[in-house]
Amino acid sequence: MPHDDAHRAADGSRRPRGPERLYRDLAFAEAVTWTLLLLGMLLKYVLHVTELGVRLGGGVHGFVFLSYVSVTILVAVDRRWSMRDLLLGLGSSVIPYATIPFERSAARRGLLAQRWRLLEEEPSGPVERVAATALRHPVPALLATLVVLALVFAGLLAAGPPTEWFS
Repeated sequence: MPHDDAHRAADGSRRPRGPERLYRDLAFAEAVTWTLLLLGMLLKYVLHVTELGVRLGGGVHGFVFLSYVSVTILVAVDRRWSMRDLLLGLGSSVIPYATIPFERSAARRGLLAQRWRLLEEEPSGPVERVAATALRHPVPALLATLVVLALVFAGLLAAGPPTEWFS
């Protein structure tokens, strides 16, 4: 049987990929999409070839950025990160390629785990209850998150490039 990162709950339902693997994958994806965006910017602003790279690379990067931010918050709640670690995790998403060293540092410092704590423990407080519900019902939570991300993404697209927001 092939290895599957999702595990099964007592009721047989599939559970989401663990925080350590999910966070590592998204940190890498964030770095890859930074590369796409930067290459697109090179094509548009330096070589004056096309702006298609910025449109495509920027769109993909924006979506992965929002996904990384969402997962950073979910992992921070599940693992009970300090506010400092949460802010560092969020900050790593806006500095090109910083998500990978942050993820490695978080793993080294024990901030990530192979299993979600809130799948096994009772949540304490409203924020943990929301996170636990999302983890215990991953498909509806994923769909709701995708809808929210799509709405935010559409709003950002309608707002235009960040360089034009204040001009």
